Amino acid sequence: MNRVGFAVAMALVVSETGYARGVTPYLPLNLEPEIESQIERVLVLGDQPVLTRPIPAATVLEALPKACKVDEALCSRVRKYLARFMGNHGITHASVEGAASSGNGKGTVEPNRYGMTENSHWDASAQIYWQPSDYVLVDLGAVGYEGHTSYTGSLISLGWSFAQLDLGFRPHWFSPMSDSSLLMSTEAATLPSFTLSNYRPFTRFGLHYELFAGVMSQTPNIVYGDQLTSGHPRLAGIHLEAQPASGWALGFSRLTQYGGGARGGGSLSDLQHAWLNPSSFDNNSPPGSPGAAANQEASITSTLIFPGKVPFNLYVEYGGEDTSRGKSYLLGNSALSMGVHFPRLWQRFDFTYEISEWQNSWYTHTTYLDGLVNYRRVVGSWFGDQRVYNDGVGGRSQMARLGWTPPFGGLVELKYRTLQNQQYTHNDYSRYHDLMVGYSREMLGAVVGGQLETGRDVFGGNFNRLSGFVRYAGSPFTGPQFGGAAGEDDGGSPIRNGEVFVDIGGNINRINVDLTAAATRKTGPTHYGPHLAVGARRFVSDHSDLGLRVEIDQVQSHNLLGVRILDYRYRFAGPLALDVFLGAARYNLETPAYGLYYGAGLQWRNVLPKWDVGIDYRYANSVARDHLLPTDPPNAGDRNDSFYNISSVTLAISRHF
Repeated sequence: MNRVGFAVAMALVVSETGYARGVTPYLPLNLEPEIESQIERVLVLGDQPVLTRPIPAATVLEALPKACKVDEALCSRVRKYLARFMGNHGITHASVEGAASSGNGKGTVEPNRYGMTENSHWDASAQIYWQPSDYVLVDLGAVGYEGHTSYTGSLISLGWSFAQLDLGFRPHWFSPMSDSSLLMSTEAATLPSFTLSNYRPFTRFGLHYELFAGVMSQTPNIVYGDQLTSGHPRLAGIHLEAQPASGWALGFSRLTQYGGGARGGGSLSDLQHAWLNPSSFDNNSPPGSPGAAANQEASITSTLIFPGKVPFNLYVEYGGEDTSRGKSYLLGNSALSMGVHFPRLWQRFDFTYEISEWQNSWYTHTTYLDGLVNYRRVVGSWFGDQRVYNDGVGGRSQMARLGWTPPFGGLVELKYRTLQNQQYTHNDYSRYHDLMVGYSREMLGAVVGGQLETGRDVFGGNFNRLSGFVRYAGSPFTGPQFGGAAGEDDGGSPIRNGEVFVDIGGNINRINVDLTAAATRKTGPTHYGPHLAVGARRFVSDHSDLGLRVEIDQVQSHNLLGVRILDYRYRFAGPLALDVFLGAARYNLETPAYGLYYGAGLQWRNVLPKWDVGIDYRYANSVARDHLLPTDPPNAGDRNDSFYNISSVTLAISRHF
């Protein structure tokens, strides 16, 4: 069959044969927001969790059958978009935008747009492909704006569904978040790299992997010994994930920056040591020494799709810029992101809300003085470019997005971002605001639209940007137009395979405090406080549930926030159930302290109809914060952080829906 590997994938979705598929193309990432938002909706309605991007076209294709049962109009639009990938050659993307800007803050970096600033008067992007074989795909692409052009989307793909090798400028996004990815995103220009991954999962556990290695832009600020050297640092990354049940996924990601200048190309042995023992090989080595061979980040991610009458997607990312307390499994200088996405509110609306908070030292380093940047833009979350360059400051950002397909056609999008950096680095930061409203629709074989954006940057400067764009729309659309009637419910009651719940109760807690050194540790008295939790879970088998939850406890006059990244419940034959969980803890001190927490509990289900009673034991291990304020205790030697080990028992009643 002389068709592209994507066409082979479509045939195999129907036939479910066991043969290996060919390569899949990737959908453009943060280049066509109006169709990308609709693809995200299809994936949620199709019960397909996403922890990395760009999204393989074959993954969207597999999600369509389930999604079409809920919203046929949405599926028709996405099917029409996917059609442009179905030949053995063609155009997959083309866009031209013109803009006018004003304001004294117009040099602000536009989040997630490959390094573009607000004052760029134009940007353009395009991608074409040629597929000579099911197992070979050639893409040519580029992204350009005023001041820079990169070859994003230019790559050669070889292999099969279980091992696809991509050589070239392939973007990487290691997060379930749609607006803020801690490790890798499209905030900076795309690196040249090679990537090995699979888009079809292995085994019944739904295993996915992604490995890449790339070259960063040149920097003169690499410390080696007692001097600075100039060169191109290397960047390697790995993502591993499991999807053992429909609608739920758990992942682990890691980045390593190494080599460059007098450090050479970064030998495989150096990379191996840094990966296997990051605490001793990186963080405990003197800055600039040969032993300080790497700058590293890691994250744990999880996502849950709730398949109710009003479906939604919950997701979380917990990351660390380094390790903590000399232990490779503890993340230091942490960050936490959470989000929720409702793909179908009142049929014509979709809504997303995301929040992120980070401690100091993200994207900075003592050996790589420019940090994790490419062409002076951070490779991770956009918050890293909203500050004095390379300033190690913590902060918090939020994003809300509302989409609307109106009856008169087209797509309306309203988006608001805000960010507040903390104030302990002697830089006077203002609250960042960014409000955008946009409209797009298909007409005369093209997608045309415009955006109005206004805001204030972190230095108090205002910016305004009015833009209009024209994009390639593919072949004529024969399905429902933008804004056409959304698919109606099938009239039947959905199968109850999950539940939302709220817990209310109290906790008993004790804290072991280590402010400056192990010798000063002390355990305080027992305290009591209220407990509140909200979450969702899916029934994944006759006895097992998987879910996510957020819980808040008062611990010695401070709030302790817990986010369960893994929340597993086993239901016994009787009313009892066993909970086992792992998550991220945030202790609300003068500056927030972060760490991992874990525990287990028992629950008596349906004491009254839809009411449960449960008891949990939780242990938050080495919840840490750096000494950043004048009121903090003096540092002891090289140590500049405090640790809190928090143990607690909660007793709560739970109402599930």
